[in-house]
Amino acid sequence: MTKSILNIGILAHVDAGKTTVTEQMLFAAGALRQAGSVDKGTSATDHLAVERERGISVRLATASFDWKNNEGREWQVNIIDTPGHVDFSSEVERSLLALDAAVLVLSAVEGVQGQTITVFQALREMQIPTLVFVNKIDRMGADVDAVIEELEKEFGVQCFKLQSAEGVGGTDVTLNKTWSEHSIEESQIEQVVEHDEMLLERFLEGETIGFDQLDSALKLATIAGDLVPVLCGAGKLSLGIEPLMDAIVRYLPNDVEANNDQLSAVVFKIEHDKTLGRMAYIRVYSGQIKPRAMVSTERDGEFIEQKVSQIKQVVQGKYQSVEVINTGDIGVVSGLTDAQVGDHLFDKNQCDDSCDVLGDASHNATMIPKVARFSAPLLTVQVKADSDAEFPQLAQALQQLSAEDPMLDLEWLSDIRELHIKISGKIQIEILAAQLLDRYGLKATFEDPTIIYKETPMKTALGYERYWMPKPCWAIMEVELKPGELGSGVTFESKVSNNDVAAKYQKEIEATLPKALKQGIKGWEVTDVHITLVAGEDHNVHSRSGDFAIATPMAIMNGLVLSDTQLLEPILAVKVSAPLDLLGTISSDITCITE
Repeated sequence: MTKSILNIGILAHVDAGKTTVTEQMLFAAGALRQAGSVDKGTSATDHLAVERERGISVRLATASFDWKNNEGREWQVNIIDTPGHVDFSSEVERSLLALDAAVLVLSAVEGVQGQTITVFQALREMQIPTLVFVNKIDRMGADVDAVIEELEKEFGVQCFKLQSAEGVGGTDVTLNKTWSEHSIEESQIEQVVEHDEMLLERFLEGETIGFDQLDSALKLATIAGDLVPVLCGAGKLSLGIEPLMDAIVRYLPNDVEANNDQLSAVVFKIEHDKTLGRMAYIRVYSGQIKPRAMVSTERDGEFIEQKVSQIKQVVQGKYQSVEVINTGDIGVVSGLTDAQVGDHLFDKNQCDDSCDVLGDASHNATMIPKVARFSAPLLTVQVKADSDAEFPQLAQALQQLSAEDPMLDLEWLSDIRELHIKISGKIQIEILAAQLLDRYGLKATFEDPTIIYKETPMKTALGYERYWMPKPCWAIMEVELKPGELGSGVTFESKVSNNDVAAKYQKEIEATLPKALKQGIKGWEVTDVHITLVAGEDHNVHSRSGDFAIATPMAIMNGLVLSDTQLLEPILAVKVSAPLDLLGTISSDITCITE
């Protein structure tokens, strides 16, 4: 009997206990002989030495277990355990590419915290079905009902309690089912039928509705995001773990049939193996990938074709060879030496003539989700080798780390021998320093971080460039740079006929804009600008696409010089939650700080 596949993300604020919950699920399913400990550095999903030493997750990790639902259907549940610290939010962001559903872990004491808000908002925006597991109910001060109330108030969601607990706040805590065929409350029935018109009509007419029908309606409401089922327990005591696993395979699977013919996959993680080189973690949305298959991706308007070498899956932290990665599954592929996080993989031979944009429904059986962006580095830091002789090795090491975490965005200024990366906070510096030492044997010095600014034009201006010497080359263009609204990013339009500038050259201009705007006249990335191609000319003999790729940055810079730019400083919105009797004191303290 073929197993059904479900990809689940375990997400939480740091120290809510998600890695412990993951460990206990793997142990309960028999995927581990013994449950490890985060505190002792023995957890299965913390592979890096720095994770084991510090007891925090730095990189997303995958693991699998098998579990049967109440109907006896067997599921292969692929778990993606993610970091909880805000400095590593980019890892969480990338994991969302691979998820069918998520389990959000909250502490029964601390409740809804900063990263909880960020993560849950992203899950709601991407319409990823979510279960909530209120952990640590054995701790002093635990209050499950207060956490649920806070969750509903913060996000405007309707929570559905699947369990209640007795003796909360002590080691003798016990769990009770509040939703089962033998235990069901009137208020729960009302919650469920509210989201099913047919059942609501029957309920209002006084008809008795069977539990199976109500349970099916609960699943549909969960998938639609109308209800958020809530369970509770204590990961360290293995309390509530099996009910959580039952709920995962009962309420989270979306029974939509995928087209198994056309390949559609996404790269959501890059790792480097000493023997196999670059390893690409992929989620297959439709079709399948086998060894020696040719796969394509589109990047910067060009198709890149690569050959799959070996296919593996992660079993108890180690690579295990497999023959195929099927629809819905997660695997690790070697041989894709140019793979990058976010690459959409497909088979060009399966793509019909209408396939001109990767992700288009014409050749993707299932659309790969668009990730809700919630993490962006706010600081840049220079990294120095302890000796000049180690500079090349440091540069190569940072290149690898930047491939694994594209948010680092390594800037290698080879002419002045400087290396700059982008970071989210000082904890990330400590982790990077430890990784450089552990993996590469390199000691590095991180200078004091600098705030990342951006630039935007101060007024509308025209930028003109005539690139036509030395022949053969010909690219004449004029662009209008107009300040955009705050947060609008970069937009582009053309008012030039294809007779004056061929369509392929206009596409080249648009494709070159990110590179052209990477550094403005003050040295920072340019944003919040609307760019219009207002005039131009190509030559039917001398023009090449590369000519317009060269002319575009020069025209942009000429326009920025005329418009001048103002610096934009990052702004962070902070929300302070506190008991009512303390808000007055806190407000006064904040006022004093800002003054």
